[in-house]
Amino acid sequence: MSLLEVTDLRVRFRAGRREVRAVDGVSYRIDAGETVALVGESGSGKTVSCRALIGLLPPTAIVTGSARFRDAELIGLSDEQLRPHRGADIAMVFQDPARSLNPTMKIGLQVAEAIRAHEPFTRREAADRAVELLREVRIPLPERRAAEYPHQLSGGMRQRVMIAMALACRPQLLIADEATTALDVTTQAQIMELLLELQQELGMALLLITHDLGLAATYAGEVIVMYAGRIVEQATAGRLLAGERAGEVGGHVRMPYTKALLEAVPRLELPAHAPLPVIGGRPPDLSERHQGCSFAPRCQSARDDCRQAAPPLAEHESGHRWACWHPVNESRHD
Repeated sequence: MSLLEVTDLRVRFRAGRREVRAVDGVSYRIDAGETVALVGESGSGKTVSCRALIGLLPPTAIVTGSARFRDAELIGLSDEQLRPHRGADIAMVFQDPARSLNPTMKIGLQVAEAIRAHEPFTRREAADRAVELLREVRIPLPERRAAEYPHQLSGGMRQRVMIAMALACRPQLLIADEATTALDVTTQAQIMELLLELQQELGMALLLITHDLGLAATYAGEVIVMYAGRIVEQATAGRLLAGERAGEVGGHVRMPYTKALLEAVPRLELPAHAPLPVIGGRPPDLSERHQGCSFAPRCQSARDDCRQAAPPLAEHESGHRWACWHPVNESRHD
């Protein structure tokens, strides 16, 4: 049985007479101990779809579909009913720790507060446990750091504090929402290695939300690509990068959008100061109904049929789903 099974998840926001379809029929599953990456540009629906699982959306959101965690259905639960699941079952590490941490509270108190929200600890017990958690996330001199304020720590250290808070109750699923975006490359690698080490130690599943397909393919086992609120391609990271290892960009990628994301990954072989490839055009307005494939206006391979009907997401090859009428690399032998 899957740890988390999401089926036909839809999220709409109403703003006056406008209705924005931020997530439009997303389905996937995550097994215990698995690492899955949810990839796409800003506005593709990655974060909204994950926040919907644990009720972290504003009141204007209308959420339908199903999200079963073990035997519990999460969609439709009240905030009070969801509270036992947040932190204890599913925890989330957010993108900007500087905004997530309280600048007026010491680090140790903030971690202890997260512990006491779910565990019947005394203040002293929670404080001691907070120091242990800071040590677990490889923060040097944890007793000293616990007595400091967020502004006294580096960006990488603040992110480790956020991870410590998320792990306070040993969740079975950890969602990392762009957890390394604001960090330099070296610190980013350290944080990702830390997450994977803790995943192995605790046996938890890891859901990475990122716009960086290169990072996703490096650290995840399964990659789910989203565009305009829908999944447009899903496969194992090894399959998507098979061509990369042979010197080709996206040899097994089928969706043109996924190929464009791969081409946008910075490469060491490019000349210094060479401009990075970009995906031309803009994502569609999700408050408007569009006929055909949502990526067609930006796709160099789009044809008339692409503009007339939206391709369904289907499994065309073993373990590989995509939504495209004219897949790229289709003629290559696997």
